[in-house]
Amino acid sequence: MPNKTELRADCTSCVGLCCIALTFNKSADFALDKPAGEPCPNLSDDFRCSIHKDLRSKGFQGCTVYDCFGAGQEITRRGQSSAEMFAALPVLRQLHELLWYLTEVLEYDEAARPAIARIEDVSRTPDLTTVDVNAERAAVNELLLKTSQRLRGKQSKKKERRGADLIGARLRGADLAKANLRGAYLIGADLRGADLRQADLIGADLRDADLRGADLTGALFLTQSQVNAARGDQATKLPTAVTRPSHWTAAGA
Repeated sequence: MPNKTELRADCTSCVGLCCIALTFNKSADFALDKPAGEPCPNLSDDFRCSIHKDLRSKGFQGCTVYDCFGAGQEITRRGQSSAEMFAALPVLRQLHELLWYLTEVLEYDEAARPAIARIEDVSRTPDLTTVDVNAERAAVNELLLKTSQRLRGKQSKKKERRGADLIGARLRGADLAKANLRGAYLIGADLRGADLRQADLIGADLRDADLRGADLTGALFLTQSQVNAARGDQATKLPTAVTRPSHWTAAGA
């Protein structure tokens, strides 16, 4: 059975797959256009990013929020051709994301074991482009929903905000404990000091959300990429599975 440590990106064990295989579109997230299959100009010969410490200031914020869930190093270990690795990356990334969620479910429910075994087996498919990821995701989602509902219990309608448009919402100090925020659009939302304990945040868009002083203890299905996309400080309380981003400010800054 995998653990979340194994599902974290280890760039030192990868050949810069995300810097080559993925498409960059010039925007607020990327300073240039780059087609899939072409190395990013910032990728060094040793497959390391030459501007890693300055990605945000150099206009590559999108790189800081990307998370392959350990798919990059796994594909590198398999030793396939470049074309095969590039095609496999987006598929295995999605499968590893499902494993991330399932390992969290396993903390509460042994029923996750067969689902984990299934996704691990599918992940070993020689040609990953043949995998129906949508079907696998749909099957896993049923278990994720049941786990979320059981852990959160019955909540008021105010806390049922699945898929809600909360872009730029003023939610400072809001009681969102055990809220259903699955797929909610929280882009630029003011969540300073908000109580998000055990809130279901799977798929929630937290880009530029202000989480300074917020409490996300036990938040369900939160990923590192979501945290990286948000703003926070040393007073922000996070689940143990994710780490505090280096670009977050000191408390009160």
